[in-house]
Amino acid sequence: MDPVDFLLSDAPLPDQVIAQARRCLLDLVGVGWGGAALPLSRIARDHAAEDLGGAVPLPFDTRRAGSMGVALATGMTIDALDGHDGANLTKGHAGCGVLAGLIAVAPDEMPAAPFLDLLARGYEVAIRAGIVQHATCPDYHTSGAWVAVAVAGLAGRMLGLDRAAMAHALGIAEYHGPRSQMMRVIDHPTMLKDGSGQGAMIGVQAAQLAARGFTGAPALVAQGAGWDDLGTRWMIHEQYFKPYPVCRWAQPCVEAALSLRPALSGPIERVVIETFHESLRLAVARPMTTEEAQYSTAFPVAVALARGRVGPSDVSGAALTDPAILALADRIDFRESAEANAVFPAIRQARARITAGGQTHLSDWHRPRWDAEAPPTDAELAAKFDETAAGAPRPAPSIRAAVERFAHVGALRRAMRC
Repeated sequence: MDPVDFLLSDAPLPDQVIAQARRCLLDLVGVGWGGAALPLSRIARDHAAEDLGGAVPLPFDTRRAGSMGVALATGMTIDALDGHDGANLTKGHAGCGVLAGLIAVAPDEMPAAPFLDLLARGYEVAIRAGIVQHATCPDYHTSGAWVAVAVAGLAGRMLGLDRAAMAHALGIAEYHGPRSQMMRVIDHPTMLKDGSGQGAMIGVQAAQLAARGFTGAPALVAQGAGWDDLGTRWMIHEQYFKPYPVCRWAQPCVEAALSLRPALSGPIERVVIETFHESLRLAVARPMTTEEAQYSTAFPVAVALARGRVGPSDVSGAALTDPAILALADRIDFRESAEANAVFPAIRQARARITAGGQTHLSDWHRPRWDAEAPPTDAELAAKFDETAAGAPRPAPSIRAAVERFAHVGALRRAMRC
């Protein structure tokens, strides 16, 4: 199906697709509340409120901003804590930017059902745009590059664009989208992260320009065989969720290390991790910032071995200078595995060899938890929400309940506001 027709269609989506959109929404809001406590989010929200002013309520804040500012700051806030859902085949994240763009333009009176319908459509378009883009250009770009196209479609739907104007909106978003090079921020982690906020902002802007007659069609990523299964294969069901707020590439290494932890006796002398090349590029062992901790492999593995968990408080603040964690991180060596490289990006896997108390233990190959084939239960997602949103201004369970039962966008906005 053509993506423009899909975005403009009123045909109902399958019930299970809408149910999955609800789960994704809940997870994104929880991660957003966790991200709101970090400096990246504060800077982005200040910028939106003070430099991109307007009347739209700014999520995770008390202030307002323009729709472009809301899209930018919301995407950056969710992305500030790398715990949100993603798609293996895009090596990126659709939901973060799609929700950011949608919450920036949806009216308060919109009922939950059409909002979730559009959220699901955004996932389907964004993921396919990412797959097509990665197949047609040599650089690995951040999620914002292709999320912009989906957000332009959602914002165009809100603005009532006809088919021709919608095609121009997608083309503008593709052309102006942030084709930022992801491996740059992997090698040198900063607040740039995954470009989701920029992509959401550009998508909103693209629809607004198209509504005024600005032209930009065609969007090259919206063409070709990559769209043949749109409306029959539901990519939102192929999303993974994250049990830990760190890059997905580090998570199979964490699982491999945790699998051996109960068998260890005595001090850990050496850890060897075998995994795929991209995971090895997450090279910061002694992070100075939360961004460096979230884009590290050695540090979260050390956290997992030292504390038996990796939560939001383990990748920021005092954890960054914990001597036990840093000593373990210094003892971790990495080996690139041809076997793991061969199945990436569809499968991310790792195994660990740990020597402790004079004994060496070898794990099986491990994949990250909560891949699409073995998703989290509703109870597990709820527990994650409550932990991640623990610093919100209201009790996390009450915010979670409000998101779970929201009847219209205004109620959802209140659950996302201070």
